[in-house]
Amino acid sequence: MTYEEFSTDPLVKDTVTRLAAEFGGRVPRKVVLSTVADARRDLEGQIVPEAIGEMLHRLAHHRLGTLPSGANR
Repeated sequence: MTYEEFSTDPLVKDTVTRLAAEFGGRVPRKVVLSTVADARRDLEGQIVPEAIGEMLHRLAHHRLGTLPSGANR
């Protein structure tokens, strides 16, 4: 999948919406989207499809939480 395809994936969109609300004010939505899309690409083919939503949220949440303070501007 390409970045554009990931950005229209319902799981990516849902995860971006939830994480953008959680990290709002600290991480720009654009960074949330790219982090979630990267996580989705990394998980592709690595886990069972039934678990992708939960694992996508967890992985992206972890990555956003560990961003250096200057990287999220």
